[in-house]
Amino acid sequence: MEAGTGARPAQASWLYGARELVGDYVALTKPRVISLLLVTTAATMFVADSSPPLGILLATLVGGYLAAGGAGAINHYIERDIDARMSRTSRRPLPSGRIEPRTALWFGIALGLVSFALFALAVNMTAALLAMAGLLGYVFVYTMWLKPRTTQNIVIGGAAGAVPPLVGWAAATGGLDASAFYLFAIVFYWTPPHFWALALLIKDEYARTGIPMLPVVDGEAETRRQIVLYGWLLLAITALPVAGGLFGAIYAGAAAALGIVFLWLCIRLYRRADRRSAAILFHYSLAYLALLFCAMAIDRVL
Repeated sequence: MEAGTGARPAQASWLYGARELVGDYVALTKPRVISLLLVTTAATMFVADSSPPLGILLATLVGGYLAAGGAGAINHYIERDIDARMSRTSRRPLPSGRIEPRTALWFGIALGLVSFALFALAVNMTAALLAMAGLLGYVFVYTMWLKPRTTQNIVIGGAAGAVPPLVGWAAATGGLDASAFYLFAIVFYWTPPHFWALALLIKDEYARTGIPMLPVVDGEAETRRQIVLYGWLLLAITALPVAGGLFGAIYAGAAAALGIVFLWLCIRLYRRADRRSAAILFHYSLAYLALLFCAMAIDRVL
């Protein structure tokens, strides 16, 4: 009886440890970021083909998660010392010592390779190459080259985060056409105001680590001004697919309503210059992009 009683706590402890370890590896993939990328990927597939095959859709979403997750894990490896000096990231698996850096690196590389193989075998080579381009662009162009060197890091490097719509389009059609780049441009121009709203909230942490984010180098006032400019640009960019005949009234109405609110929040942040306005804009921007792409899919399907 005593032996059996002692075994149960030991088993529970083992299960808890295994769950924690799995959770740490999942955290390396940055699942909250990926969820938004997958929404843009899936919605784009319905834009390109109103009824994409279920097998292709699922393979694309799994492959997209693996590619973005691999990029996230490699990012954790590269920025582990920076993460250790920021309170927002100091409890991540690498700076806290729960996962060895080299293990995280190989984990990220493995995810990228599996993603490429899955896309190549189950989807098509164009989608495979685009997904790999997104991974390599995020790791080498944004994380290693731009981020530590220029305030325009998220502007130029944002191209990597705008690749998922191209992957979705290629997965659904086997190639790309001009319409796919409307969706790429929307994510590209959405990224700076979205990220700069967050950067305003954690400016002091970026300053402490020496990362030249826009609020650190050019100041909060200039950052808020740039956010408003990109808010106007985004409103204009989201109208282009309507002008080009890609979408109809459903998308047009959603893009106008969502965009006006987005721009209003940008202007409010510029005028009030407080943390609460930055936080509201940041959180709304997440919902904005998801809802905008869902509106695209609904417009095309209906």
